[in-house]
Amino acid sequence: MGHGGDVIAELTTDHREVEELFGRIAALPSGNEQRKKYADLAVIELVRHSIAEEVYLYPAVREVLPDGDTVADKELEDHAEAERTMKALEGVEAADAEFDRLIGELMTEIRSHVRDEEEDLFPRLRSAVSEDELMKLGDKVRQAKKIAPTRPHPSAPDTPPANKLLAPGVGMVDRIRKVLTGPGWD
Repeated sequence: MGHGGDVIAELTTDHREVEELFGRIAALPSGNEQRKKYADLAVIELVRHSIAEEVYLYPAVREVLPDGDTVADKELEDHAEAERTMKALEGVEAADAEFDRLIGELMTEIRSHVRDEEEDLFPRLRSAVSEDELMKLGDKVRQAKKIAPTRPHPSAPDTPPANKLLAPGVGMVDRIRKVLTGPGWD
């Protein structure tokens, strides 16, 4: 969840971890129950990652890039699309044919989003922001991931200030739910 380093290193490591989970899902046969477990883990990581980006990265992007509003709005739309897919995936078992369709859709959405960030956004951000500021953003992102929700909430706000106010409460509800529901969300 927290890896250290600047914001770009932190988020890139998250990308690799999710891609590893996607690889595990793809390596298993359709219908295998482990696919659902890995999908649930990927969703947890993606939600935490997305919240951290929405609370800290995208506001910084808006501030420092000349077209920051356009870039941030596109990234937020990517998140909203993926959240809708994750929410649909949440209610589907691995044996259901819909699971294969939804996990494939999620993988495509996330891979496209990652490619955009790593090939365009991150290099531009690195050019526009000092290393010290990137390190501070990395620290903020790590803190946000610690308190972020662990389940998709497509109707929750994704822009400041509402997202900063509601994410800790939603995260607490998710953690309580996790304790009460037991295995499957660890």
